[in-house]
Amino acid sequence: MIYWNKTVETMPREELFALQSERLHRTVERVYSNVPFYREKMQRIGLLPGDIKTAADIHKLPFTYKEDLRETYPFGMFAAPMEEIVRIHASTGTTGKQTVVGYTGRDLETWAECMARCLVMAGQDKFSRVQVAYGYGLFTGGLGVHYGTERLGATVIPTSSGNTERQITILRDFGTTALCCTPSYAIYLGETLSEMGLNKNDLKLTAGIFGAEPWTDAMRKNIEATLGIKAFDIYGLSEIMGPAVSQDCVFQNGLHVWEDCCIVEIIDPDTETPRDGTGEIVFTNINKEGIPLLRYRTRDISSLNSAPCECGRTHVRMAKPTGRSDDMLIIRGVNVYPSQIEGVLMGMENISPHYQIILERAGALDTMTVEIEISEKIFSDEVRKLENVETNIRSRIESVLGVTCKVKLVEPKSIARFEVGKAKRVIDKRTL
Repeated sequence: MIYWNKTVETMPREELFALQSERLHRTVERVYSNVPFYREKMQRIGLLPGDIKTAADIHKLPFTYKEDLRETYPFGMFAAPMEEIVRIHASTGTTGKQTVVGYTGRDLETWAECMARCLVMAGQDKFSRVQVAYGYGLFTGGLGVHYGTERLGATVIPTSSGNTERQITILRDFGTTALCCTPSYAIYLGETLSEMGLNKNDLKLTAGIFGAEPWTDAMRKNIEATLGIKAFDIYGLSEIMGPAVSQDCVFQNGLHVWEDCCIVEIIDPDTETPRDGTGEIVFTNINKEGIPLLRYRTRDISSLNSAPCECGRTHVRMAKPTGRSDDMLIIRGVNVYPSQIEGVLMGMENISPHYQIILERAGALDTMTVEIEISEKIFSDEVRKLENVETNIRSRIESVLGVTCKVKLVEPKSIARFEVGKAKRVIDKRTL
């Protein structure tokens, strides 16, 4: 078995616990001293940094929620001064406000180190050629994989997303060995490959590292068969680091969480109490300077397995997330909340507050149609005017969400009302 950093990746769990304890205590001291939000929160419950002596004391710390990052927008959660922040990433939020994260130079080194480990788990080395088809920009995907590839010493091919035929031409002509993108895009690439009169034998691919959206084992098998590769599942979130928080190894029996960089817990999403088995996954940064978060609630539903893995790595494995404890949707790797769409509609005239989001799958790609009730006045307008309204609404929604969608105007009273319980805003017709 090949490792990037065997000493850390196969560290005995008692040594790993000691390392976590030391780093957790140092992190708590850091945020208590430098982040007023955490200092005030800890003071309210009578907690001092000295009360956190080992990783077993993690339950004493307060939780952090996505809303906390929005309320302290943009830099209120930073634990390092801005002159030490060398990069900023951000993700979209339910109200249009982004959750902003900052990285010091050492944070970027840590991130690249974790990504290099993931690449090696996927069978890559310094002779590899890694095509990064994740988006580049404020989204963490592209740059996260990019710098990890450079840390490995491999050749990075930064194609970013889109332009599918060109992607395939590069895959073939450049001799790409590893493809990194969303799983749905990997399926689309496979379909386009066939349409171009090519097949997996025309490529030198050996592995794919796919994440940023939910995908099933059936999708994994489809991708592996079409592209002739082994497909690896990578997990990450910008608030904790970005891609490379965890990834599965060749045995594909859970995603190894890099526990030298974070402590992971499972809690009951309703009571916030620790639990065994399946529950919401919670992360605490212990090796980050820019914005170390304490007990961050991801809303992702998973479970943990600390039993020895056949690959020899000792870091705990998390199961592929099975869903979320909130209503967030992920469409082609982009986080979408129904409330974002509602926010757009509520600001427009002659538009009813009643709408539904229809999710379907066209080939390998997810599609989203927003059905919107309109007023009697506008419904009686001529077709051309209705088409202009649809175009205007679609443009506004796409601007807010950053993902394409269809808009369908429907007649008044045509969307079902619910006198008891919540309105059914999302109808998911995707077959997974």
